[in-house]
Amino acid sequence: MFNWYSVGLIALMALVTFMIRLFPFIVFKKRTPLWVIYLGQVFPYSIMILLFLYCLKDVNWLSSNGVASLIACMAVVLVHKWRHSTILSVATGTVVYMVLVQGVLAG
Repeated sequence: MFNWYSVGLIALMALVTFMIRLFPFIVFKKRTPLWVIYLGQVFPYSIMILLFLYCLKDVNWLSSNGVASLIACMAVVLVHKWRHSTILSVATGTVVYMVLVQGVLAG
């Protein structure tokens, strides 16, 4: 059974996403203002800090999950200092946390 509503919804979302991505190029056709450049440099770090704090807000630090979270956070910091790669750091932290929670500290 083919659902035209779903196809239309996906097409609409794709169009809106495309228009949102195109909007800055239309508005700042001549020259990008300095405040937009500044926000482009600062926002990624701000968003990462907010996500980091959100992930750790409900952690019980005295449980095994808290210990796993602390070790995973240290792994993220160490890998990022070593390789300066955000993707590698986050992936390493995720793998370390899952190995600790599912295997080493499970129980």
